[in-house]
Amino acid sequence: MTRPAQILLVDDEMAIQRAIAPLLRSRGYAVTLAATGREALDAFERDRPDIVILDLGLPDMDGTEVCRLLRERAETPILVLSARGAEKDKVTALDQGADDYITKPFGPEELMARVRAALRRSLGRDTPLHGQLTRGDLTIDFDRRRVGRGDLEVRLTPKEFELLTLLVSHAGRVLTHRSILKSIWGTHSTDQPEHLRVLVGQLRKKIEPDPGHPRYLITEPWVGYRFADEPE
Repeated sequence: MTRPAQILLVDDEMAIQRAIAPLLRSRGYAVTLAATGREALDAFERDRPDIVILDLGLPDMDGTEVCRLLRERAETPILVLSARGAEKDKVTALDQGADDYITKPFGPEELMARVRAALRRSLGRDTPLHGQLTRGDLTIDFDRRRVGRGDLEVRLTPKEFELLTLLVSHAGRVLTHRSILKSIWGTHSTDQPEHLRVLVGQLRKKIEPDPGHPRYLITEPWVGYRFADEPE
């Protein structure tokens, strides 16, 4: 019998704890609670959870600092829940190591879907991409570097394939513009976002059934892009 996934829920609002913890337990997860940043760090060291759900507005330290300290310790998925919806708050949290960001208020099923996606990603976090991946009508053959849409082969440039592979390797996770630019073009390109916009536009025209309403390459406004873990 496999053990249930262990979730560390960090939030100082008792109403949030009372709402989320029973929901997670009803879906078969084991839950540890923390109300401060220090409690979160201690619980993380003690329990080594499979995923951390983290509020940014903690009483003793900012949640982005907790996120940074957790990321220094392990590659455990970190899902941020916050009432802060500003672009700079999202970018800061993601740059400090968060894997995903949900703005309060949110629906329970959205939260559960994000938790499932984060756990799926963590199982293959360090696994190189091999073989084929199929999402909807899109097929990616990583070994042969070929992409198909339905019965048609799609010819991608090396940069387009590199971008697609990068996003797929973090499927469901938002990658910031800065992190993508650094990965694709190097450290000196992070102030040239127009390169990324053009490349994403070219890739969408080739793999999306309707580039104007993308199913796979999803824009997180002012933050970055993610590859949909399930077609949207």
